[in-house]
Amino acid sequence: MKKSIPFAAAAASLALLAAGCAGTHAVKKADAPVAAAAPAPAPAPAPVEASRSVDMEPDVRDLATREIPELKIVHFPYDSDRLDEAARATLKGNADYLKAHPAMKIQVAGNCDQRGTVPYNLALGQRRAAAVRSYYNSLGVADTRVATISYGKEKPLCAEANESCWGRNRRASTLEVLNPHLAGQPAAR
Repeated sequence: MKKSIPFAAAAASLALLAAGCAGTHAVKKADAPVAAAAPAPAPAPAPVEASRSVDMEPDVRDLATREIPELKIVHFPYDSDRLDEAARATLKGNADYLKAHPAMKIQVAGNCDQRGTVPYNLALGQRRAAAVRSYYNSLGVADTRVATISYGKEKPLCAEANESCWGRNRRASTLEVLNPHLAGQPAAR
């Protein structure tokens, strides 16, 4: 009799499991009628020029950039994309230079310190670059001249683990985008 109790318990458990599974499938079939919907037709691709918006960033992928001494770096507080008064003053000077050189295209590179995950810092660096781009636009620099990129924590200026070093790495740099035909030649100023 002792051998039949575990066998009966196992058989009952198996029966309940099978009944539960069967009931689940029956409910799904009864509750979810499936109607075959015709796939929506794919929209026709828009011409490239017609799809560009006025505030679209220029595509500067694969183009070289360089630092221009007149275009200063701005720094950010920890875990922030907020432009403080010092950053705004620096960017105002940069914008004045850019307006005096209307043919120059630029790329704003957002950077972070070494703390945080790679995905988080890439997003924060992009927000920093976008904040600078937006401020340039408010000062009269056309959006079509300003591209952004984030390097997150991948391009530190300083590798020490202290606040002074981390503060140097929390930055946005404004770089000149080189015309591929003029690469290596000085910029027309």
